[in-house]
Amino acid sequence: MKLRRALYGALLVLQAGLVLTGGAVRLTGSGLGCPTWPECTPGSYTPVPNQAEGQLHAWIEFGNRLLTFALIAVALAVLVHVFFQKRRDLRLLALGQVLGILGQGVLGGITVLTDLHPLPVAAHLLLSIILIGGATSLYDRREIGVTRIKPTVKLTANLSLFHIWLTFIVIVLGTLVTGSGPHAGDEQARRFGFDIRSVAIIHADAVIALLGLTLALYVAVRLNPLHRRRVLIFAAISLAQGAIGYIQYFTGIPEIIVAAHLLGATLVWIAAWRIRLGLTTSSVRSQSSSVGENS
Repeated sequence: MKLRRALYGALLVLQAGLVLTGGAVRLTGSGLGCPTWPECTPGSYTPVPNQAEGQLHAWIEFGNRLLTFALIAVALAVLVHVFFQKRRDLRLLALGQVLGILGQGVLGGITVLTDLHPLPVAAHLLLSIILIGGATSLYDRREIGVTRIKPTVKLTANLSLFHIWLTFIVIVLGTLVTGSGPHAGDEQARRFGFDIRSVAIIHADAVIALLGLTLALYVAVRLNPLHRRRVLIFAAISLAQGAIGYIQYFTGIPEIIVAAHLLGATLVWIAAWRIRLGLTTSSVRSQSSSVGENS
């Protein structure tokens, strides 16, 4: 049981970690530290001494690539465990993690080969967000079987659906702000070309709408302790994230605050996904979950 928790937890942590290391690559200007793909530099899969892009930048970018190998190893271990435990309810989720990570590798290569064009950079982050959702589902369901349920109140079901979609839209708008700002990963990288003030205002308006929807969702689920707690956790993280966003904007987008905002976005998404999971699944003890209880 402890091994299962550690394994599934490691998958979620590494998926979130990939977002953070990717942010570190961008914020340190190391996006082209390894200027080619799949090699780091022509003729070598690892950084070489005195390469033109700079040794530190090369190792920062290479470290992000190495994390992908650790992630695929853990994802494969989770997939094997799911099949060994005969957890049919988790097979597609586990398989999706493996395929998604492989897709991340290809998308990362496209990002490098297009000299950090903002579209594949944004897609790289959004794919990570989707994979984090899947890893959150795997972690939440690791010990028990789950069945799909229909919430008894249709209003609650609709609110939770709108809530998860609006959270995703907020993150998408965040990628437009980032893709229009100064932190491109390389001084020569292209930007979207949007006015950063305008897209930042649209992003902030979407956040305000999300907080309003969160309040409505809290009212709808307030009588259920589990759902109420998850909504409150989401609200607390979102308010902190909003504060970081305003600090970031009014202090000239310093790298350390941008990194904190990126971490906040990851936590916001996990919290939102757990609200949706709680409202759409019912925990039931599965026969397979008792097999290898100490595995």
